[in-house]
Amino acid sequence: MDTTPKIKKTPQQQASMDQQSTQSGAVVGSNDTLLTDILLRLPVTSILRFKSVSKHWYSLLGQKHFTHRYDTHSKSPGVFARDKYIPFDAEDPNTPPVDTLSSYIDSFTSVRVLQSCNGLLLCCTDQWPKIRKSGHKYYVFNPTTKQLALIPSVLGGLKARKTIRFMGLAFHQTDCAHYKVVCIRNVLSYVESYQVQVYSSDTREWKISTESFSATKPVFFGQGVYWKGAVYWAPYYENSDHLYFKIDAEQAEQQLGTLPLPVGLTSSKIMTMYFGESRGHLHLILHMDRGDDSLLLNVYEMLSDHSGWFVKYQVQLGELLGAFPEMVSEDRYDFKVIDVVRGEEEGDSFVVLKTSKRIITYNVHDKSFKLVLSFAGHSYEGSLVFHRYTETLSLF
Repeated sequence: MDTTPKIKKTPQQQASMDQQSTQSGAVVGSNDTLLTDILLRLPVTSILRFKSVSKHWYSLLGQKHFTHRYDTHSKSPGVFARDKYIPFDAEDPNTPPVDTLSSYIDSFTSVRVLQSCNGLLLCCTDQWPKIRKSGHKYYVFNPTTKQLALIPSVLGGLKARKTIRFMGLAFHQTDCAHYKVVCIRNVLSYVESYQVQVYSSDTREWKISTESFSATKPVFFGQGVYWKGAVYWAPYYENSDHLYFKIDAEQAEQQLGTLPLPVGLTSSKIMTMYFGESRGHLHLILHMDRGDDSLLLNVYEMLSDHSGWFVKYQVQLGELLGAFPEMVSEDRYDFKVIDVVRGEEEGDSFVVLKTSKRIITYNVHDKSFKLVLSFAGHSYEGSLVFHRYTETLSLF
C-alpha cells in the first residue's frame, strides 16, 4: 500500500497549472511548423478525424505540402485480394477498415481491382451480361479517404470500349500529382497494332496520345507499373515484348521504348515472378528453371537512369521450408511473390509470399517471417492477383 502523504493543491495552484497548460497548447496551436511536426507522427485515421477540429486544421492538413510529407513516410499495411482487404497485421488498429470495395463503389455489381498506384486503386465492374452490352465501368478509389471518381468512357464509343487491352493508373505526389489513366486498345484485331489514349483528372478529358503503334512481338498488357513518368510492362512469358510508355513525352518516337532486362538474360529464358514499385524503386523478380536453386530469389532494382538492373536483395527461401513445407510440391517450387515492400528504414523491407495454404511476410534483412492469413475457410485461396494498399491523404 502506498503510504506516501498526498499533497493537496490549493485552488490557486491548480488554476496556475491549468493556465500554463492552456498557454502551452496555445503556443503549439499557433505554430504551424511545430503543429505539423506533431501531426506527421499520427496514424492516418487520426489525421482524417482531426480535419474536423477547426477550419485552420482542415486547411493545414489539406495542404499539398503536408500530404506530400505525410505520404513520404506512409506505410503499406496490406493488400487487396479481388475486392477484399487483407491487412499484414490484423491486430493493428491503424489499418483502414475497408472490408470490400463493392460497398463503396457499386454494391450491386462485382468489382475488380486492376492496379494499385501510390495509394490509389483503379477498379472496374466485372459482371456479365452488363459488360457485353456496355463495357466495363472504371473507377479511381482512394481507400484512405474513401474518395471515388468515375472515369468517363474512352473516345470512340462502344466499339472502342470493346477493344481495350489495358487500363492503367499513373499517380505520384511529385511527378504526377493529377492522376492519369492510360488506355491501350487494339486498332486492328488481326495484327499487333494499338492506339494509346490518356485521361487526365486535371482536364477531365481523354486525349489520343498515339494514333497507332505496332509491336514486333506479342505484348502482355497485364500488370502495368507506373514509375518515374512512364508505365512499364514486364515480359511475362516466353518471346513476349516488354515495353514502356512515357506519358508526357511530346513526340511519338519518344513515347515508346523497350524495357531492358538484367545483363545476360533474354525473354526466351525467363518468366516474370514479380514486377512492381515501392517507395520510388522499381523491382523485378525472375523465375528460371534452376532445379535446387529455385528457392533462391534475386530481387532486381532498376537503375535511376532506367538503363539497367542490379541485384538489390538475394532471398533464400529454403530457410522457410521447415515452417511452410507446401512451398515445394513434387520437387518444384509452389509459391507466388505477391509484393516487395520497401520500408521507411532499409531493415524494415520485406517480401510477401503466397503458398497454397497461406500468405506470409519475410524480412529480407533479419530473415524473420510472419503469418498473415491461412486460407482455410476464406475465399482468397483461388486469387491469383493481389494489389498493395498504401496510405495516401491526396485528394482529387
